[in-house]
Amino acid sequence: ETEKVGADVFMIKLHNFSERSPFEFQQALRTFVFSGADKLIIDLRNNPGGFLEASVDIASWFLKTGEVVLREKFKDGEESSHRSRGYNTFPDLPLVVLVNEGSASASEILAGALQDHGVAKIVGAKTFGKGSVQELLQITDETSLKITIARWLTPNGRDITKTGIAPDFEVKYAEEDAQKDRDPQLDKALEVVRNWPK
Repeated sequence: ETEKVGADVFMIKLHNFSERSPFEFQQALRTFVFSGADKLIIDLRNNPGGFLEASVDIASWFLKTGEVVLREKFKDGEESSHRSRGYNTFPDLPLVVLVNEGSASASEILAGALQDHGVAKIVGAKTFGKGSVQELLQITDETSLKITIARWLTPNGRDITKTGIAPDFEVKYAEEDAQKDRDPQLDKALEVVRNWPK
């Protein structure tokens, strides 16, 4: 979903990371470019994640070629890195990412990468903390076992499962806010993106 807020801010809300998400995000960025707005908010609240590759592709719009988006650490200590494809179309863009307790997995990868590289400020509540790679082992015809084979780390080495992604600006969203149709997290995101880079 996309929305223009005032004359200067464009907002993209991602509900999940599907196979189509990179294409749809690209279309949303195209709409942003033609909107006349010059500040961007990406809303990942209650986004449970999905395809790892989708988060790497979306992060690539804001990172240089080869910059680490995600590190995968295996039990034996081996590590592999997923790196930016380097579209990097928006250097120096005022960019805020909204997260909450329902932001998990691929959402945390995207938010953590943009935060670690200093290209976005994170606003909202600490994320869910789901950063494990799991494999299903068939035991019998009727039973299987799910085993964690690796952990996801942000570029700076934060273990997503243990810590989640802590926002730069923590803002609670209470039940009372929902009842009164208020969104203090979005209000803070608008304040931060409009007063960039404070």
